[in-house]
Amino acid sequence: MTIPNSENFLSGGSSLPCTPEEEKEIVLELTRAAEANQKEGDLYYVVSQRWWRDWQEYVGFDRFREHSSKGHLSILSRPGRIDNSKLVLNRTDTEGNELDLQRHLQEGEDYTLVPHEVWKKLLEWYKGGPELPRKVISEGVIVKELRVEVYPLCLKIIDARDDSQRTIRISRKASVGELYKIVCALLELEQSKARIWDYYEKSKNYILTNFDQTLEDAQLQVDQEILLEVQRDGIWPSNFNTNPTGNEYALVPLEPSRSSITIAGGPTLSNSNSTGFGTHLLQGNSFSLPLRDADGDGILNNGSKVDGRGLTGLHNLGNTCFMNSAIQCLVHTPPVVEYFLKDYSDEINEENPLGMQGELAIAFGELLRKLWSSGRTSIAPRAFKAKLARFAPQFSGYNQHDSQELLAFLLDGLHEDLNRVRKKPYIEARDADGCPDQEFADECWKNHKARNDSVIVDVCQGQYKSTLVCPVCSKVSVTFDPFMYLSLPLPSTVTRMMTVTIFSGDGSSLPMPFTVTLPKNGCCKDLIRALSTSCCLKSSEALLLAEVYDHRIYRYLENPFESLSSIKDEEHIVAYRVPITHDKLLRLEIMHRRTNKFLSEPQFNVLRKLIGTPLVTYLSKDSVTGANIHAAVSAVLAPLLRAKAFPPMNQVKFSKENGGGPSLDSIVLTDDGTCSSDKDISTSNMELEERANGLPSLQLALTDEKGVSRTFIDTDSSVFPVSCIRVLMDWSDREHELYDFSFLEDLPEVFKSGFMLKKTRQEAVTLFSCLETFLKEEPLGPDDMWYCPSCKEHRQATKKLDLWRLPEILVVHLKRFSYSRFLKNKLDTFVNFPVHNLDLSKYVKHRAVGPHSYVYELYAISNHYGGLGGGHYSAYATLIEEDSWYHFADSHVSPVNEDEIKTSAAYVLFYRRVKDDSKMSVEETSSSTNSTSC
Repeated sequence: MTIPNSENFLSGGSSLPCTPEEEKEIVLELTRAAEANQKEGDLYYVVSQRWWRDWQEYVGFDRFREHSSKGHLSILSRPGRIDNSKLVLNRTDTEGNELDLQRHLQEGEDYTLVPHEVWKKLLEWYKGGPELPRKVISEGVIVKELRVEVYPLCLKIIDARDDSQRTIRISRKASVGELYKIVCALLELEQSKARIWDYYEKSKNYILTNFDQTLEDAQLQVDQEILLEVQRDGIWPSNFNTNPTGNEYALVPLEPSRSSITIAGGPTLSNSNSTGFGTHLLQGNSFSLPLRDADGDGILNNGSKVDGRGLTGLHNLGNTCFMNSAIQCLVHTPPVVEYFLKDYSDEINEENPLGMQGELAIAFGELLRKLWSSGRTSIAPRAFKAKLARFAPQFSGYNQHDSQELLAFLLDGLHEDLNRVRKKPYIEARDADGCPDQEFADECWKNHKARNDSVIVDVCQGQYKSTLVCPVCSKVSVTFDPFMYLSLPLPSTVTRMMTVTIFSGDGSSLPMPFTVTLPKNGCCKDLIRALSTSCCLKSSEALLLAEVYDHRIYRYLENPFESLSSIKDEEHIVAYRVPITHDKLLRLEIMHRRTNKFLSEPQFNVLRKLIGTPLVTYLSKDSVTGANIHAAVSAVLAPLLRAKAFPPMNQVKFSKENGGGPSLDSIVLTDDGTCSSDKDISTSNMELEERANGLPSLQLALTDEKGVSRTFIDTDSSVFPVSCIRVLMDWSDREHELYDFSFLEDLPEVFKSGFMLKKTRQEAVTLFSCLETFLKEEPLGPDDMWYCPSCKEHRQATKKLDLWRLPEILVVHLKRFSYSRFLKNKLDTFVNFPVHNLDLSKYVKHRAVGPHSYVYELYAISNHYGGLGGGHYSAYATLIEEDSWYHFADSHVSPVNEDEIKTSAAYVLFYRRVKDDSKMSVEETSSSTNSTSC
């Protein structure tokens, strides 16, 4: 498609350059072109999300159309000038023309990013501002990613000559050499006579001398100080406090020494054979780490020093509380601490293509040893963050991220860096195909260990059984897969409440709304099953689902496997109780229209208006007459008869055995769901009319699916049978006096926004209910279809998970965050989880050869406070071999009572297996060694 030239839409000084549709097409085409040719250095512009939403609604983007009425878009006013003022900080003290953004802004919530060409068009059409350009940078080492750098580095330059300060903004991907050029040009200095120190925390850490190194690799952080020194008469100033070494070699080496006296970069422990750990593991081992190094050192908020090991805080380097929380939980994991405090250098795998050449494991090990060294209060994990940014660019920069996502990457990365398998054998994955579970599970675990063997697998990985069943051919697929952690849904996140109004197709009862709870990924079959139970559906009946829109049936939901995701919350769904043999009968659809007897026929057709909810019943295909149709309509309307318009029930004789009123059971249907004779129908209809105080017959007319055409039906006329007969009933004042029409009005929505929201937020659930929800059989989502090897097609299979093996360290992730195309949400539901004696024995399907403990003890929690995309992370953790709990909130560490750690902020739970000396088990892997492959 050729991009329209907006100049063609301008006429003179027109203030409206384009129509909304033309603006939309221009922006879409420019965006596609920019994304298709995106490269490093391209400019994108930050635009207020509030203004952007107004513009999207104005031009009618599809995602807004879905929330509007079907086929009807309201006419919205044109947005005003672009207003980015609320995104900008009040202060403008940075050198240069670029404005500084407010901190903690979230893309999609506070701002959106548009390409340079799109910004030019928007500015041409709407004016306003201010302009907030940002460059595209390339991130990552193994996998390169292009990303817009919304928050470049803000560095505070301190001039050692006069202690003056300036602030500059520079890309974290800029080189040290570029930094020197900018600073020297700003202060009009010769580069050969200037040197710049990393002056983090007002400490001279090291001189920036590697001009090719990026500022990110140099570990410079947002808002940190750098110190400029200028040479005078060939002499560098020396009147500043320095660290013990006083030069750039004060950096802690990141590569471990291969010497026998080191522990992957630190000294060998005296008790290298100890299997226990704790204070005795650290005694007599003073790490050769400077008290103040490149990662900094400080004091707690209360000004006191901490002598206890494991009570060291982590500096927040700019929205890195998510990282600090995950790290504190991991460095307080007993077997992980034991491993990294010993010599692990021989297990570093530098050749693994899935790993990071051992650099992540080394950086993590260095950080862990610092956190467990004595005499420290808090450190800045700058070296670790730099490594993280290199190998996981999604965590680079200074935006808030998810602690669980970081934890998942970290565990997987550490595993690959420490994988003892140097050359992974190729093993083809297969289905159980009838093999006994025990044998096949052991075979799968053996195959997994043949490719994955590390300390992380040893202590953190378990195994679960996955069973898939095809809904069409009933093919069963069984696999056994490893897991690193359990992501447990909160019950309210995997279910959906739906309200459906059920109408009787035989006139036996009044319409009644029913609210049922279903799996979100369920299908119409699940909805019908739940409704059938709720309304006590007879064995001779079936439910016919339909969507009602604009007082007529918009569609029938006759495919039992249609996903419930196709039904929106704001829609109106009804279900008709019909005979189980309805596919052999003729469907009669009854629509309603308000009429005015004083209008002429032309006026009547112009002023026609459909009202109420359509009714559905069924007729025999043998002989369709006007009398049959009149009788059937009268029968389904019978429950709506007003008492004053109808004689007492004991004066009216009906053939229905249960005496529930005029019923189509006695007119059309027998107990087995088949049709009775037409003679019975006519007789019953005549009897009804005669006994209803001589009321005139109903005004019925044949019509089309929209209720536009109209052909009156006489009782003695014949009707040509088709698959569906649609009739229109005219409602005058007389009909309204006879029948209570209110039962056909005001259909409830499928789900009313805000309904039971307060109750859901206050409702407390248990960890066991979350686990049971996770293990419960449920259908796969429509975007997660399974390829059935028997059908040779993708099917929405049902999936059932079972726990098979449990690891020594069990990590439980509570899925508080939910994402959809249009909605992001966080659940603050309080989950009641046990601190002691978490017994999972009844949930484990596999029993080990010897006695085995499935009881766990909580030792750490990653917490998230606040809303989606922001908020704050912290951690609770116990010290090794201690019962006391501590709160780790970035650099601040404080004791906390055990009864205070259970809050609605709990996000990731860390459990360790309770060792029972009386029930020491045989190693689980022993069974796999002796098993026979099937």
